[in-house]
This record gives sequence, structure tokens and C-alpha cells, in this order.
Amino acid sequence: MSMSGVAEKLDLLRKIIASRESMLVSFSGGVDSSLLAAISREVLGERALAVILDSPLMPRREIEHARSVARRLGIECIVVEHDVLDLESVVENSPERCYHCKKSSARLLRSIASSLGIGCVADGVNTTDYNDYRPGIKACDEEGICHPFVDACISKPEIREMARSIGMDFWSRPSSACLASRIPYGMRITPHVLKRVEQAEDLLRDMGLSQVRVRAHEDLARIEVLPSDIHRVLMQRESIVNELRRLGFVYITLDLEGYRSGSMNAGVRM
Repeated sequence: MSMSGVAEKLDLLRKIIASRESMLVSFSGGVDSSLLAAISREVLGERALAVILDSPLMPRREIEHARSVARRLGIECIVVEHDVLDLESVVENSPERCYHCKKSSARLLRSIASSLGIGCVADGVNTTDYNDYRPGIKACDEEGICHPFVDACISKPEIREMARSIGMDFWSRPSSACLASRIPYGMRITPHVLKRVEQAEDLLRDMGLSQVRVRAHEDLARIEVLPSDIHRVLMQRESIVNELRRLGFVYITLDLEGYRSGSMNAGVRM
């Protein structure tokens, strides 16, 4: 996208946000919600609010990162606990899990917005998200959640370019996703499984791997990293095997296809 194209879409995004007058941003600290929060703060000032839903599905380091980003952006941010593991429709982990999780989350965000007199709840959904199986988008649409990036026809690559163009240091941050995306459909989601996955991914990131997923197939760990990092995993093979076995995994495998978003959705009909 040309710089003039970036500027035009940014202007359109600002106009869309301004038309809402006040906005609660569903905030995770990822590139999408961070740019949305930044522009909302710029356009709406104190009428913009970021809300982090502290769920067992969100890694602890992501919570702390999100808090840090909100502070740097200067946007008011509150953290609200939301234990989605109270929902059997989430715990049973069917292919519709994301729908039920987002439905519950959207209702909580709308309740918070209503109590504060904020007229719009918005998220970072963008046009690229429609290329994958995302039942959560349907749930958000049903609950009236706004998608400013979609309204402005903005894709994920364009979000990164916009963030870079206005000097946001998070523009190149690797994509993240909730911990439930590491667990195959049909395998029940428990605090123990989530914690084991989170600890395994923290360990690999501490070894210098930026984009990493540990998919937990019962007692088998399937590690996904960028193809360019596969050799780094192999060089640290013994240490990784020992540490993941200490966490309770019996079999430790490396996915030769490498990291790809939504790999658990392979075979799911959209």
C-alpha cells in the first residue's frame, strides 16, 4: 500500500471512530486492538476506554503487555475478570467454542459500556480475519460489537503499515491468540492444560523464539515456529525435550510446516 493510501484509510478510520462519539475498545495489546485504541484515544480523548478481559484463556505475559501498551498510549484502561471456564459450551471445546466465548465476552463488554454511558463497543476485527474460520465474529455481530477496521476496509497487513507509519513500536509484534487455540476441538479445556501450554510457550520464548505455538494433543506437544527458526529449535532439542517433559508432555514433536495461524481449524468447514 502506498503512503497516500495509508493516509487515506487512516483518515477514514478516524472519521468512523469520531462518528461514534465514545468508544470502549476490547483490548488485548495485540497490533489490531492497540492501533484501534491509539486512534480512539487520539480522536475521542477521554471518551475512549480500553478494557482487558482477564480470562484463563489469556496468557499472563499478554495481560502485562497489554497494560504496558495502554499506559504508553495514554488511554484509560481497566481490567475485568471473566472466567469463561464457567461455561460448559467453552470447556467442551466444540468447533463453536469461539462463538460461545465471544458471545459471553461481548455481553460483558456491552454491560460495562452501558454502565459507563459509552455508546459503542469496538474490536480489532479486520478484513483478513474473514479468511479463516472465525465463529466469534458472528457472535460479536449478534451482540452489536463494532468493527471499525472492517468498516474502513482495512486488512491486517494494512494495520501493521498504519501503525508503522505513525511511529507505533508495536507494529511488528507477532500475532497472538487465546490459549484455547492450542487445544484440538473435542479435547476438554481445563486450567491444567492451559497452564501447561502457557508454561511451554513461555519457555520457548525465553529461548529467543518470537512466534511460537505449542499445540497440546493430550500428552503430545506439537511445536510450531517460523520456518526460519526450525534450526534453532533443533539446536536446542535436548533442552526443549527435557523442559517440556518436566511440564508433563510425553511426546514432543516439531511441526515441519512451521507456524500458521489457525492450524487447529484445518478440516473445519467455514
